[in-house]
Formats: sequence, C-alpha cells, structure tokens
Amino acid sequence: MKILFANLPWWEVGHDSFRQGIRAGSRWPFTKGPHHHPDEWRAGGYMPFPFFMASAAAYLKAKWPAWEIALRDSIARGEGYEAFVNAFQNDTPEWLVIETATPSWKHDADFCAAIHGMFPGVKIIITGTLVASCEFRLPDWAFAAVKGEYEKGVNHVIETETRGIIDHMLLSREELDNLPFPMFDGTTTPYHYHDACPVYKDGSDDQFPHLQIWTSRGCPFKCVFCGWPATMTGNDPDGDRPRSVRQHSPEWVEAMLVDRLRRATLAGMPYRSIYIDDDTFNLTDKHALAISAVMKKIGLPWSAMCRADTCNPETWAVMRDSGCFGVKIGCESGSQRVVTEIVNKRLNLGDVENKWLPLLKELGFNVHTTWTVGLPGETQAEAEETVAMIRRLYEKGLHRTHQLSGTAEIEGTPLATLRHAGEGAELSKYPGAHVDANYSPSNDGQKKIERLTRPALA
Repeated sequence: MKILFANLPWWEVGHDSFRQGIRAGSRWPFTKGPHHHPDEWRAGGYMPFPFFMASAAAYLKAKWPAWEIALRDSIARGEGYEAFVNAFQNDTPEWLVIETATPSWKHDADFCAAIHGMFPGVKIIITGTLVASCEFRLPDWAFAAVKGEYEKGVNHVIETETRGIIDHMLLSREELDNLPFPMFDGTTTPYHYHDACPVYKDGSDDQFPHLQIWTSRGCPFKCVFCGWPATMTGNDPDGDRPRSVRQHSPEWVEAMLVDRLRRATLAGMPYRSIYIDDDTFNLTDKHALAISAVMKKIGLPWSAMCRADTCNPETWAVMRDSGCFGVKIGCESGSQRVVTEIVNKRLNLGDVENKWLPLLKELGFNVHTTWTVGLPGETQAEAEETVAMIRRLYEKGLHRTHQLSGTAEIEGTPLATLRHAGEGAELSKYPGAHVDANYSPSNDGQKKIERLTRPALA
C-alpha cells in the first residue's frame, strides 16, 4: 500500500497580480505576495508546519509499518504544479490525502479533478476545515472526506475502503499521548518552516531554523471566527457545544523534542529555537509550568501562542526563566463591545492594556499581538478603535509587533453559520454579530485587509 499526504501547491496568477497560498498548518489559510516564485524557494517568509497532516501520516506509518507512507509539503518546498505532478507520476500512490480549507477550495478542487483525470486509479481523501461545513458535498473525483483531526478517520477509510463523508473521530487524551512523533517531508523541507513573530531578542534572525511544535490541541474559548477548535478538534459550528482541550504530557513533549533535535543535528541543520503553536499554550498554570520545565532542560530559546489572562504572574516569570523570549497574544479588537458581543472572546481589554501587557513588558517578553477588522456588526468607529489601540500599545512599548487581518470566514465556524443563515439571523453566544449590508464577507483575510479602507498605521 502506497499513501501520499500532500499539502498541494497553491499559486494564484491574475491579470496584474501573483500570489502564494498558505494552507496546512495555518488556522486561517490565505494568499499573499510571494516570498519567491515556483521552484525557486528561498529562506524566509511565513511558513507554518502542517501539524494535522504530519501527525496523521506518522499515525498510519506506526500502525501499518509495511505500508509506504510519505508526506509532501509542496508549499514549504516552494514547488510549482509541474514539479508536483512529475514527482507524483514517478512514484504514483494508491491513495492521496489532501488538506483543504475555504480559501483554497476552488483551487484545490480544480487541481484534484485534474489529478484524477491523469491518474484515475488514485483514491483521493479530502481533509481540513472545509469538510465541517453542513453544505459540503463529496465531489465526483473524491473517494472520501474526513471531518476534524484525521489520524483515525483516514485510517478508517483506507483500512475499510469506506466511501463518503466520515464524521469526527477525535483522539482520546490517552491516544494523543501515545501518538508517534510527527512525520517530516524529506531531509531539507523540515528546515523551511518560518514564523518571524514574536521577534527574537533584539529582532535578529538568530532564531532560525526553528522547530514548530504542539504541546496541546484545542481551546475552550469560542471566538466567532476561530477555525480549528470549532472544526478540527471539535464540532461546534454554532459556538454552543463543549470544545475539547487535550494536553500532551511533559514526558511525551520532551521525548519528541529530543528525537527531532537529534535528527536535525545529524542532518547538519541544528535548530536554534522552538515555537509552540498551540491554540492556547498557557490555558493552565500546571501545563505551562510542566512544559517550561521541559524547555529549560532542552536549553533552546522558545516562544508560544498564549492568552494574556489565563495564568498567574509567577507562571509568566517561570516561562521567561526557562528560555521563553516572546509570546503571541490575541486581542482581536480595540472595542470591548466587539470583543464581548461579536467575538465572544471573554477578554477584558482594560486588563490586557493596564495589567497583563505591562507585566510581560516588565518580564522582558517580546509581545506580538493579533487583531481583526471587518466583523459582522462592527462599526467603522469600532474598527478605528482597534487601530487606535494598536498605536497606543506601541507608544507605551507594550508590544513589539502586531498583525492586523481582515476577518475571514472559515466553514464550520459560528461566523460561517451566521452568514449562511442570512441577514437578520442571530446566534445566542454572539448577540452583537449581525450580517447586513455593511458586512463584507471574505474567506481570505489577507485579501480582505488589503481592500478595506482603514487609517494607515504609524
């Protein structure tokens, strides 16, 4: 049995534009101005690790060691369509597993239809956030589609040759901690992954190459636009169901890190830092402290995706002392009404600005904040509040960098549910979110922010 997990090439060529797509590994896939051209990869530029795909490939390989299983991350390779098809033809698999999402779906569907036409014997399995949509229908060229995280689901399809749409088959906490370590693509691609924020120390590039890892899956908070907790690690399209949070043991994390760092050193490409890209790393003091102890033993500088308000000051200090140099903090909006009634983030912006960010500044963290504008029900004045808060935090030295995106609709999220329901629809957890003539829907947050009219940031 030969199985290929593929993060397919994704390039957009328009009359006067050329864009590169970022898909697997990104919570909000999008397109952007290219860091390089097809088949001309060069270092730098945002490039997330395809966490779900790498785990699923490793899961199947551990379960069926006699099967030939490979992962090909075409986006991290920087390869074009011809290079992918040539490689596919030279080593044609029996099964092709792809990950897709709302922004890339039309592109991916067209490319997969072409692959099916060239290689009709290959069975194609679709995964990714898009499959969670109640409106998703299996295309003629696809054998099956799997909802949610897909280790068990893909295995079920291949082992039983079950066609159709497979419902969520989430790993238990015990299964999560018995996972094999993620599979990587070849010998050089593992060192292509890149996320420059939070910046390292004085802003130098000394943190690369860096290793991107997970120490947990899921988040209990129900932000209206957030994809993975609603679609991949849970099934919560309306934001009113329990959401799964499962944390790896520190022993599993340490063993995984030791293995990966050893492989990198033997390859002559030792990692210089580690980025923990959990949905929310510091949900509990217990987990943050346990993983900090592991990171102190590993001895590399590290950073993490966090919330501002979920752990105590002593835990932040332990994180810093174990080598954590920076954190990403989601603020979402500068308007408390938007954060509370539209996003439903359950975050006090006053505490963020006056308590938590000053603490992080005092401890010496480089902070990267994330924000969005263009939410349903948000006014222009509230969007300007966001811009004003971003400026104010710079003036106070409370963040080093920031990201401002247009709000993107990912299928399976409460935001997508609301829009599909139409004008006047409401969701109980999001009383301020209203789809009306002022709302501009988009599934690509980068394209949306590029077209939105907004004051320029200093």
